[in-house]
Amino acid sequence: MADEAEPKPVDKDNFKLGFIGAGNLSGSIATGLVKLGILPASRIFTAHRNPQSRVAFTSIGIKVFQQNRQVVEECDVIILGVKPQILEGVMLELGPLLSPDKLLVSLAVGHKLKVLQKWAGHGRFIRVLPSTACAIGEAAIAMHLGEDATEEDGELISNLFGAVGKVWKLDEKLSDAAGTISGAGTAFVYIAIEAMADGGVAAGLPRDIALGFAAQAFYGAAAMVMKAGKHPGQLKDQVASPGGTTIAGIHELEKGAFRASLMSAVVASTKRSQEMSQ
Repeated sequence: MADEAEPKPVDKDNFKLGFIGAGNLSGSIATGLVKLGILPASRIFTAHRNPQSRVAFTSIGIKVFQQNRQVVEECDVIILGVKPQILEGVMLELGPLLSPDKLLVSLAVGHKLKVLQKWAGHGRFIRVLPSTACAIGEAAIAMHLGEDATEEDGELISNLFGAVGKVWKLDEKLSDAAGTISGAGTAFVYIAIEAMADGGVAAGLPRDIALGFAAQAFYGAAAMVMKAGKHPGQLKDQVASPGGTTIAGIHELEKGAFRASLMSAVVASTKRSQEMSQ
């Protein structure tokens, strides 16, 4: 699939990064890269005609062009962050500009590398499935390399996204489930935090205090799972003493099928991702 001419390697110290699609996810990644000092804003570019949508980028010093074509012409690494349902049209419109000299990165759920490579006409492609938590450097990120992406290409993108989250290099057959947990899963957690804060309000706490405690409880619990090296069931058992307050609350969660509901949500979102790739 690769052209006969060897594509030029990306200059790791001076490459320019372009975003095609200036939505929330692209904005979160760009914000994280700039605010965490990974890339200067002067080396990041995107395009958007809507003045309001440009603010998330221009407010941190990123240049916003009028046309996607200008971004591709300017940059060495192109991140495709448009909605999955319009990705094919955008890529076909940009056509020959998306040459093997450009390292292409897709953020789209559903579309597999085989399809992306067909649309681009080459296999120097990497799929990355992040979340908006990139903005604060805390995203869970799945990554898959295309058939012509070099080891150096993979290292570059892994280091780039590793600065705004934790990267797992996975077999692409796992992408739908991994992307669901890392992406849609954050929305499930937001709902759980909101619900727990509502419970705090119902129990008498002021709204701001209830939300702060709920968010910190989730943050601390996640950090314990990542750093303590113990199964979450073990950590739960350490909190739930016999006849205590925790086990009483867990009993209510079980009556409401809390675990089954979360499992079903992940399976349903994964199925939808698979449907979108058809």
